[in-house]
Amino acid sequence: MVKHPKDARMRVFMIVWFGQLISVIGSGLSSFALDIWVYQRTGSITQFALAALCSQLPNILMLPVAGALVDRWNRRFCIIISESGLCLSMLAIIFLLATGQLEVWHVYIASIVGSIFNAFQEPAYSATIPLLVPKQHLGRANGMARLGEAVARLFSPVLAGVLIVTIHLEGVIILDFATYIFSVITLLSVRFPKTTPADSELNASLLSEVVYGWKYITARPGLLGLETFQAVTNFFEEIFTLLIIPLVLSFASPATLGIVLSISAIGGLLGALIMSTYGGPPRLIYSLLGFELLAGLCIFVAGVQPSIPLFTVAAFLVCLGVPIVYGSGEAIWQKKVPQEVQGRVFATKQMIATSSQPLAYLLAGPLADRLFEPLMAKNGSLASSIGQIIGVGPGRGIGLLFTILGILIVLLTFAAYYYPRLRFVEDELPDQI
Repeated sequence: MVKHPKDARMRVFMIVWFGQLISVIGSGLSSFALDIWVYQRTGSITQFALAALCSQLPNILMLPVAGALVDRWNRRFCIIISESGLCLSMLAIIFLLATGQLEVWHVYIASIVGSIFNAFQEPAYSATIPLLVPKQHLGRANGMARLGEAVARLFSPVLAGVLIVTIHLEGVIILDFATYIFSVITLLSVRFPKTTPADSELNASLLSEVVYGWKYITARPGLLGLETFQAVTNFFEEIFTLLIIPLVLSFASPATLGIVLSISAIGGLLGALIMSTYGGPPRLIYSLLGFELLAGLCIFVAGVQPSIPLFTVAAFLVCLGVPIVYGSGEAIWQKKVPQEVQGRVFATKQMIATSSQPLAYLLAGPLADRLFEPLMAKNGSLASSIGQIIGVGPGRGIGLLFTILGILIVLLTFAAYYYPRLRFVEDELPDQI
């Protein structure tokens, strides 16, 4: 019996999704293991942070070019390129470890190379989902896409710690290499539907295609409003995420911190499972705004008092909402953007969203150390006023920063709701699939 084309496409999606799930888990293991190796080798937080920057900044800079090439090339081929490049970077690390020549700067170079190749993966994968998944299931598919990240975040630190002791760093890197090979094999075993560029773009220059994504977004106020809202809230939430560790350690032990992080990771996993099975309401913008509002309220609460139960619940709910917000937003973009230009548009969208991460890295530390912590010290300028409400001493400056971030997210969410172009983006822009 011949399968219905929709069933065949869903089967292809499940195969690709499973390969990407295994690949993401492997990446989480090797990334955590290499970060620990760099820190143990150097003892420098600056060099530890530099490794993270090397894995992000090249990706952001490469995204516009990668997006244009994704629309020119077969999207399955683009994901294979990404996985193959990551394979090669891990293979180089394996060789250097085996010969006893691995240095910290080698890890930086491998991170840069992997980051460049990884720029092809996200826009190609996001643009592939609407090719394979029916419109009504896009929310669920995007929830499944986030599931791998949630699983990696939850299990990678513990599993990598065990594996480093048992099979050492070499074994972890070889395992990650094997997951990339598995992902490539799954991609080689399937075929994607082809997309045809618009006639007006067949002879367009690469430069014009690079800037096309920006022009497309800015010409549509609803999508521009959605991207601006998510980029700003991502920036605020990235600061919150970066400062969780110093805040919790200011009034609790490292063991307690590990429990808090594990429970919050369970929240992210649960949110991904909810989005994977439920798929969101008919109006996805409401789930996006609703869970951003919840995140703002929880971040505010997390900073009010140095309480582990209170903070744990707040962090759990923030992480619970992340996959739902992401899945809802991605489904809106996938419905409203024509498939032949999704590579460029999604790459621009991702570049704007992820550019907030390096900025958060640069600002979070100075804001906490040089501004808010001195303000909330025992003899600080705000000790006799706000300090009477949220307390004074170590960590209370970060607590104050959290309350401000929470308030800003709540106000921004209300502003987004009352902006008609954003609230009615699903009605005003026609579906393209």
